[in-house]
Amino acid sequence: MKDIRKKWNERYEAVHIPNQVIDVLELNLHLLPAQGKTLDLACGLGGNALRMAELGFESHAWDLSDSAIDKIQEFAQERHLSVFTKQCDISQDDVQVEMHKEGFDVIVVGHFLLREMIPSLISALRSGGLIYYQTFVEEHEPQDKVNPAVHSESTHSESTRGPRNSLFRLRSNELLNLFSGLTVRYYREEGLLGDLDKGFRNEAMLVAQKNKYLS
Repeated sequence: MKDIRKKWNERYEAVHIPNQVIDVLELNLHLLPAQGKTLDLACGLGGNALRMAELGFESHAWDLSDSAIDKIQEFAQERHLSVFTKQCDISQDDVQVEMHKEGFDVIVVGHFLLREMIPSLISALRSGGLIYYQTFVEEHEPQDKVNPAVHSESTHSESTRGPRNSLFRLRSNELLNLFSGLTVRYYREEGLLGDLDKGFRNEAMLVAQKNKYLS
């Protein structure tokens, strides 16, 4: 874990702007509650957390990287925003227990996949809460053949990349299965169907709501 933390620290130290807000959030801002407590999990450089703070939410951002957390605070101060940050290893049980105790109205996850902690994400959602999730899929265009123009709908430069290890990519419709206990409000996954010069490729995105009678 120290090696992973070091890798991300080194990567973030060379970047001086927040990461882009994930598409599923920007496309579905109208589904957000009027107010509440939000979490940008595995937040990287905090683009989603900063966006939620701009919208007036109590915005929290958690990540393994010390460098990322420090930079989010810098970005927030520059923008006169308040973001509550936490450096932590979110794969650890004690952190997931804390996430549940905190409770969130909205949880945002972009380009991160740790299947075994999905139940903890659901548990951490308050009744009626929303999960915004977007990450890479197995069925994708070869990375050396991707034309960025194809992804004109996407605000993410990362849309043309992604992990080479298939373990960190979703299988077809897997995101729906992982959150099958929630009510799906929005889902998009196009695979390699049809005209590859159009549409949203290489990723899946979902907005799902925790039923109000669940704790």
